[in-house]
Amino acid sequence: MKAVAYRQSLPIDDPEALLDCELPDPVPGPQDLLVRVRAIAVNPVDCKIRKNVDPEADSAKILGWDAAGEVVATGHEVTGFAPGDRVFYAGDLTRPGCNAEYQTVDARIVGRMPESLDFAQAAALPLTSITAWELIFDRLCIPETLLSDAGTASSGASFSGNSPVVIVTGAAGGVGSIAVQLLKKMTHARVVATASRQESKAWLRSLGVDEILDHGESLVDQYQALKLPPADYVLSLTHTDTHYEALIELMNPQAKFGLIDDPLTLDIKAFKRKSLSLHWEFMYTRSMFGTQDMAAQQELLNRVGKMFDQRLLRTTMKNHFGEVNAENLRKAHAMLESHQSIGKIVLSFSGG
Repeated sequence: MKAVAYRQSLPIDDPEALLDCELPDPVPGPQDLLVRVRAIAVNPVDCKIRKNVDPEADSAKILGWDAAGEVVATGHEVTGFAPGDRVFYAGDLTRPGCNAEYQTVDARIVGRMPESLDFAQAAALPLTSITAWELIFDRLCIPETLLSDAGTASSGASFSGNSPVVIVTGAAGGVGSIAVQLLKKMTHARVVATASRQESKAWLRSLGVDEILDHGESLVDQYQALKLPPADYVLSLTHTDTHYEALIELMNPQAKFGLIDDPLTLDIKAFKRKSLSLHWEFMYTRSMFGTQDMAAQQELLNRVGKMFDQRLLRTTMKNHFGEVNAENLRKAHAMLESHQSIGKIVLSFSGG
């Protein structure tokens, strides 16, 4: 099969940072699906691993943890899937990624692709949807108020004086672009998002955020000028070590602080005075440790998929970088490393 991989950790401007390869087709295990990958998305985790994890000697490491495609074969223990099914998933960080024509993936973390989206639009969604959902509902436990067990949602959320205030930093990125939509469609939260560039602010307004703060200026001064009540929840999606002191100042006592990035230092003592709780979200925990609730990711992908089909959520695909090959993937990695990307970057295989 054709694949894009790397053999050593190199800067993205090095032509050998990512390479076109021919590799053996993977063979599904008992609980696996063998998927013909039609489209992929690129995420910051791809860049982190490429820069920090050397492949084993004489081997090529395949990146990529966002895919949409078609089931080719199933392991003998798999139920509920058949060849030809269209699926989307983020995969497992401990296994080869999706930057290849074929991939094996545990069926328990695979969702049904939304019928209203094409492969490229769907590939933009799994990793960020899982991360945002788990952070909002599993880690921070923000009350879900508008989505019924049957999977139908209202057309939008309203807020009152009793509505919780949620601050989302770096909200125009991939996770933030899904998180603010879930908050507006599935909770009564008043969403305060941070962004700096005008195109980022316009994107967030189109997704329904209530207030926007410029993270290049004082968050405290801007927040107080809006006369907002203290925040009940924080979703810190990037630069936590830069903003956390301001965010703590803006939070209610006993509020919840969630993050997904990797700050080099974090003074946890600063949370004590207000009895704030700290919640880290890592969407690969379930697959990495084979937790008993791994199938929760399949369930949430299916629920999110229904919301897209009901036109309640919008795909976060913002840029299509063309065919999956080393040259185009190097360009995608470079864009992510510039920290100027809005939404998601996707690429397609032929026919995707």
